[in-house]
Amino acid sequence: MTAARDLLGQAPGETVYDEMVDLRRAVHRRPELAFDEHATTALVKGHMGGLGIEQVFETGGTGGIFAMEGGRPGRSVVLRADIDALPVHEDPARAVHSEIEGVMHACGHDVHVAALLGAATALASRREDLPGRYVFLFQPAEEALCGARSMLDAGALRVLEGSSLVGFHVTSVLPTGMLAVRSGTTMSEAHSLRITLSGPGGHGAMPSATGNVIAAVADLVGQLSGVTEGLHYEDVNCVCSAGTLQAGTAVNVVPTSARITGTLRTFTDAQRETALERLRALCAALAVSHEVTIELELPERTPAVVNDGAVTDLVEREARAVLGADHLVFRMPPSAPSDDVSEFLRHLPGCYFFVGGAAADGSSGMHHSPRFFVEDGSLRVGASVMVRSALALAAP
Repeated sequence: MTAARDLLGQAPGETVYDEMVDLRRAVHRRPELAFDEHATTALVKGHMGGLGIEQVFETGGTGGIFAMEGGRPGRSVVLRADIDALPVHEDPARAVHSEIEGVMHACGHDVHVAALLGAATALASRREDLPGRYVFLFQPAEEALCGARSMLDAGALRVLEGSSLVGFHVTSVLPTGMLAVRSGTTMSEAHSLRITLSGPGGHGAMPSATGNVIAAVADLVGQLSGVTEGLHYEDVNCVCSAGTLQAGTAVNVVPTSARITGTLRTFTDAQRETALERLRALCAALAVSHEVTIELELPERTPAVVNDGAVTDLVEREARAVLGADHLVFRMPPSAPSDDVSEFLRHLPGCYFFVGGAAADGSSGMHHSPRFFVEDGSLRVGASVMVRSALALAAP
C-alpha cells in the first residue's frame, strides 16, 4: 500500500499530482451553485469515462456515482466529494480566479473534486492488483444542506450498501501538510431557517408606528445569537445566525414584509429542541411587541457528522504513514460547521477528516469569504490519505 504515495506524486514525475492541480484550476474557474453543477458533472463524467470507470447511479441532474471493481476479492469502499460552489464574488486579480460573476469555490469543493478524480486515476492504474470495489461519489448541493438527501431519496443507497466511507474537507484553519481526525460526533447538525415578518406598511416619516417590520427584523437579527446561549458540546458553542435579510423597496416606505434566512447549528437532540423552543418563543414575543406577524420555517436539515471509531483509527494510521515521521496528525475537537456527508454516514461506517491548506503567509482567509484560499499541496495529502485508507478498508 505504500505505492499509493508514489501514484499520487511522491515519486519522480508527479503525474497524478500535476493532473489534480490542473483539474482543480479548471473547476475553480467555472464554479457552479447547488444543483446547477452541470459543467462540473460533465468534467467528472469525462474523466471517469476516460479511466474506464462505469457510472452506476445518476439522479438525472448533477453529480453521480461511479464504481470500479478491483482484480482481487475484498470489501466495498465509498470515496466521497462534494462539487458545488457558493454565491460569493472572488477578486479577479488572483492568478487563478472564478470566471463566473458572483460565484466562487469559497469552501474548497474544487479541491475535493480534483482530489477524488486524482484518487480515481491512481486506483484505476492498478485496478487488477487491488482488492475489493471502489465507489466514487460526487455529490451536488452540499451548501444547500440537501444534496446528499436528494441522492438517497433517489435510491443511491442501493449502490452504496455494505460499504464503508472515507472523505475529507480541506480547511484554511490548518497549515498545509497537517491533518485532523475525530471519532464520534465531529461536525454539528444544521437547520436552515426562513423567518418571514409581515405588517401593514406605511410612511417612512412615521417609523415609530406599530407594525414596523424593519424595526422588528432588526430586533430579531440582534437577538438570534441568544437562542443558543449556554449551549455547547465539549466547549464548542452552538450557533444561530442570519445569512440574508430582505426588506424594503424605497427609502420612504415602511415595507409590508421582511425575510431573514440563516442557520441553527447544534450537536445533540436536547440542544436542538432547546434552541428551537427559544427561537419560537423569541419570534412570538417580538410579534407581540412590534405588532407584526412572524412565521418561522425550517426548510432543510442535515444531521451531525458522526465518524465510526474503527474507521477513524484506520484513517489516522494511514495518515501518519502518508505524512511520515513528523506525524502532523491530531485528534480534533468538534466543529461548529456542518456537512451533509452526515446523511451517508448514517447508513455507512466511515470517517470524514480535515486536511490543512492554509498559506504560510496567512493570506488564506476564512471559509465562505471572498478571501478564502487553500494551497494545491492539500490535494496531495487529501488524495493520498483517501487512497491509502480505501485500500486498507477494501482489504479482505
